[in-house]
Parts: sequence; structure tokens; C-alpha cells
Amino acid sequence: MAKAKTVFFCQNCGFESSKWMGQCPGCRQWNTFAEEPKTVSRRSGTSAGSGHQAAQAQTLLEIEMSSAPRTTTGIGELDRVLGGGIVQGSLVLVGGDPGIGKSTLLLQVCRNLSGSGKKVLYISGEESLQQIRMRAERMGTFTSQLLILCETDLEAIRETISSLRPEVVIIDSIQTMYSEAVASAPGSVSQVRESTGTLMQIAKGMNISIFIVGHVTKEGVVAGPRVLEHMVDTVLYFEGDRHASYRVLRGVKNRFGSTNEIGVFEMKETGLCEVKNPSEYMLEGKPEGASGSVVACTMEGTRPVLLEVQALVCRSSLAFPRRTAAGTDLNRVNLLMAVLEKRAGLGLSSCDAYVNIAGGIRMNEPALDLGIILAIASSMKDQAIPEKTIAFGEVGLSGEVRSVSMPQQRVREAKKLGFDTVILPEVCKKQVREIEGIRLIGVRNVREAIQTVL
Repeated sequence: MAKAKTVFFCQNCGFESSKWMGQCPGCRQWNTFAEEPKTVSRRSGTSAGSGHQAAQAQTLLEIEMSSAPRTTTGIGELDRVLGGGIVQGSLVLVGGDPGIGKSTLLLQVCRNLSGSGKKVLYISGEESLQQIRMRAERMGTFTSQLLILCETDLEAIRETISSLRPEVVIIDSIQTMYSEAVASAPGSVSQVRESTGTLMQIAKGMNISIFIVGHVTKEGVVAGPRVLEHMVDTVLYFEGDRHASYRVLRGVKNRFGSTNEIGVFEMKETGLCEVKNPSEYMLEGKPEGASGSVVACTMEGTRPVLLEVQALVCRSSLAFPRRTAAGTDLNRVNLLMAVLEKRAGLGLSSCDAYVNIAGGIRMNEPALDLGIILAIASSMKDQAIPEKTIAFGEVGLSGEVRSVSMPQQRVREAKKLGFDTVILPEVCKKQVREIEGIRLIGVRNVREAIQTVL
């Protein structure tokens, strides 16, 4: 009997090789190759005379624009991340850790869409019909427009979609789907890639919006080849601790909108509820009169978010002091501490330092620099920053406080939440219109900022 031919695929980018390699030449990652049976494309035997008609090229001005509006999901935070709603014929990938709420959110979307008269098909490859019904009982009332199918065979799924012609399809999850044209097991690189390609043809060919649930690996990326994210139109990731009550939905890729927006949800017994004011939610439980705590402002797309930056600085008994950062970049914290030591004269080289963004959310915008600087200085001097004070601004290596984008929106958000003092770059102060009841303090460098509040 002839030996079955196998090939090796990179599980990160999908690079194909006839032999195993320690490092992938495509993405330069180590130990990502997996062996799978070789598959032959069904189109490999076609020729020029096989009867296939070549597609005709068109000029850009000849292409007709679709007038179909976006479909709202009934969940404002999800619509914000999608760019205003669901685009007809789009393919959306939703990734996240197990148990974080991917299936719950999409089932809520099904409830809202079916309640507005849309025909929706929910296809599950992981749960039985009874399990889905039990989960749906917690969320409220569903209409007969929602159809449920438990199936993993892509050919059967294609036939069902062709006969029912739903407007929205949910696939939960892509790792359980399989095609008989591929000899490897479900969840493998070949199966995930083939399944996504088939679903993309269905979405574009039948003009149906399809949501795909994707499990993530321990590194936090969707399991399967990286090419999966290139094939879909939109990639959404759920962030946050599965044991905490809040969830953050972030757009990583969006062909129909911005990727700077986030949606904030809170997990309750009835499902995921929108957090329409994340700033107020993030500042709950902020200590009063404690050193090392300051409120900073960051922008996520067009939405300003106020959050608490905490720092703890103490003398170290170690030869190499320990530095830890949660919710922000550790290298950036080390850089800012070096700026403080050189430009502000604070002796931090012999101190342990711990920086935390309260609430577990992760932010890396440069406007957080001034908040981190003031929190570290406050903890070092053990002096509390005045209440109702916020700060934002980028800090350079010379200790200068540089301008940031959209200062007016940041100040307006601070006013809405009851803050009365804003410390901002001097350049931004000239751009901000005066708002009654709030004092603007412009600073040029970190030394001036520290002297202002401490």
C-alpha cells in the first residue's frame, strides 16, 4: 500500500512545507509546524477548454454602489465597534477566551434581529438543541424567526442556508466545522482554512451576513492559521478576565469602519448588558486621599475613557529592583521612571515600582504618560493628589509634556463626571475652549507638573 503523502503547515500564518522546520520562514515563529495529510484541490484538473468563462474586468466608476443600509443589532456597544451595524454580505470573526461571553453575545444579537423580523440561523457545533434552549431561557423571549441547527458538516450547512435563505447566520464555532474534501481532523489548519473559505463564498455569493466564533490559543490569537484573519472582513476580540463582571469588545480589523472603537459590557444573569458610561464604571471604588492614585483620560476612537492609574513605590532590598506593570506596557513604565529620575531628580533606581490600571482594562495610549508620572511621584513622596483632578499628556525623553489628540472631548468628559481641575499640556490648553466650572492647568514639563499637584 502506498504511503499517504503529508505536508507541514505553520499554525500561525499557514505557510506550507514538505518537511518539518523549527522556524517558519513566513512569520519567523518557532515550533509552529504541524503535519497534516496532503489534499488535492478539486479545481486542479480544470483547463482552458473546460467551459469556465473568465470574469470581465470593470472600471471603478462602472461599479454600482449598494444602497442597503447597515442592520443594527439592537446592542449599541456592538454597533459602535462594527462601525454602525452589520454590513450585508460581511464575514465577521469573534474571538476570545473560553467562557468570556462570545456565544452569549451572539445569541442576544439573534434575539434582537429575529424580534425585528429578520430571519436568523444559529448553527452550533458544540452544544445540543436543549443546551441552547436552556441558555436562551435566561435571556428573555425569542420569536419563531430564529432557527437553530446543530451541524458540523459544511456541505449540509451550505444546503440548509441555500434552502432557508436567512439574512444572518451564526457559526459557533469555526474549529468544529469540517469539509469532506479535506482529509485532516476538524480544528486543524487545513480544515479551519477550508471552512472559512467556504463560508466566505456563501456570504459573498448569497449576500448573507455571517458571524464566526473562533477560539483562541494560550497566546491570545485565534486558533488556526493567521490567514484566517486576512480572509474575513471584520475581526472582534473579547478582552477581560472571565471571572470578572466586565468585558471589553475591541475591533482589531474592520473593512467597513474604524478599529479604534471599543464596546464595554457587564456580565449579568440575563446575559451581557451594555456599559454606556465606561468612565463612571472604571472609577467605582476609587480610594480617597490615598497617595499613588490619579485619574487619567485616554481616547478609544471617538470615546474618551477616564480611568484610575495606581502606583506603588517602595525601597527595595534586592540587587535589581522589581518593576511590574498591569494594564499598560512595562517598557513604557521603565522609560518614564528613567525620565523622572533624570529630569525631576527622584531617586527611583533603588526602589521597587508597581503600576496598575484599575479595573483590569489594558490601555497603551501615550496620553496616559502624564498620569503614570504623577502616580509614581505621588507614591514616592507619599503625598495624595487632590481629589477631582485628572491629567493627560504624552511625556518625551527630555521631560517635556507633548500635545495629544482631541483635548476638548477629554475635558468635556471630565466635566460631565464632576471633575474640577484638568492638568494638560500647555499646547493643548490653547486649543481647548473655556468650560465653566473646570480649571485648566497647562504644564510644559514633568517637573512643572509635579510641582503643580504635590
